[in-house]
Amino acid sequence: MLRLRHYFVTGLLVSLPVFITFYFLLLIFKFIDGIFGRLINGYLRSNFGFFIPGAGIIFGLLLVLACGFLASHFLGKKILPTIERLILRFPGSRQIYPSAKQIVSFLFSRDKTAFKKVALVEYPSKGIWSIGFMTNEAFKEAQEKVQEELVHIFIPSTPGPWSGFLVLIPKRDIKFLDMPIEDGIKLIISGGILKPS
Repeated sequence: MLRLRHYFVTGLLVSLPVFITFYFLLLIFKFIDGIFGRLINGYLRSNFGFFIPGAGIIFGLLLVLACGFLASHFLGKKILPTIERLILRFPGSRQIYPSAKQIVSFLFSRDKTAFKKVALVEYPSKGIWSIGFMTNEAFKEAQEKVQEELVHIFIPSTPGPWSGFLVLIPKRDIKFLDMPIEDGIKLIISGGILKPS
């Protein structure tokens, strides 16, 4: 029984990440394919008597490429802000669109310098240490008000590192860690399960 239990636990550790990954990829596939696939396959069925699985995905990819091409060559910096202003006029979009834009920009940004260093800070109270990321030196007015050198520390929430708290902490109270930013993010996402080497 002990050996069977060992095999079962080992099997779970090996297979569950694979199943979970494919499950989420399948959900994303179905979601994207369902947006355009119903229209395209409905048209193909009624007129030609067949349908193409994944037609919605193909159309979605072509649409994203077309948007990227237009934004790079024709829309530029003048038309895109106008489109964004129109989007923000819709009810509820003011609360959703800016946050969604920031998250997507962060996830797909080539510039990974948004987080400069991994930091250890006493937050939310003395004796309780939190992992955070230095994002910048504090702005001038805040430093003048407290007469001290402050640093912007972003303390993310688990498991989503794109939401959390911005705290301004005296530089002398921060312990900067040598771990890479990627290891710090993995630590946060996993809730401390994945420790940096």
